[in-house]
Amino acid sequence: MSIKKILAIASAKGGVGKSSIAALSALILNKDHNIGILDADIYGPNQHILFKVNDLKLKTISKKNKNYFKPLIANNIKISSMGSIIESSKAALWRGPMLSSSIKQLMHSTDWGDLDLLIIDMPPGTGDAYLTACKEVEIDAAILVTTPNNLSIKDTIKSIDLFTKFKIPIIGYIENQVSNYDDNNNYEFDPNIPKISTIPFDESIYNMEFNNLNKFNDLKKFLDDFIANE
Repeated sequence: MSIKKILAIASAKGGVGKSSIAALSALILNKDHNIGILDADIYGPNQHILFKVNDLKLKTISKKNKNYFKPLIANNIKISSMGSIIESSKAALWRGPMLSSSIKQLMHSTDWGDLDLLIIDMPPGTGDAYLTACKEVEIDAAILVTTPNNLSIKDTIKSIDLFTKFKIPIIGYIENQVSNYDDNNNYEFDPNIPKISTIPFDESIYNMEFNNLNKFNDLKKFLDDFIANE
């Protein structure tokens, strides 16, 4: 089992479309690369829903006297999510230690096989899940997702501070326009954190259809280059 690169897609603010961007990133790469998604949002997992495998459950397999989760596969993308373990109508009422343990288990006990890129769909906030992922997973880089909204921009600054403290490179940010409303905000973060792409409001993404992926060639090229660079 070999994973070439691990990329965290993150935002301290919820509701900015981070999970959709993680799924979109996987879909635009899957023809040329072996891609996996780790859904680290234990309290609100979405990847199994976005890829329409929410009726399936993770199964276990045994290798060398150790049990592993067999990831779900959709669009040739391997997906491991707590949403495919617990019942969809049940809430995960877990404190920090259980939360951390579940993230470690999904990461280290999933039979990922050989991947060019593992995308971690991070939860909102900067709490225990972030601390576990940053300490227990060798993340190569992070991409931040924000909307033009002032609250999202302020919380993105907190994400920058967290990844900086853990010395995880932030290779850029994506502005995701989750509505037709134009905030018309002029903003910039650290000059060393470039804007990778602006994703205009798209009804197909809003409705979880992900049509016409050719519209996102700028993001695809950026991610292709990230995978290729040693």
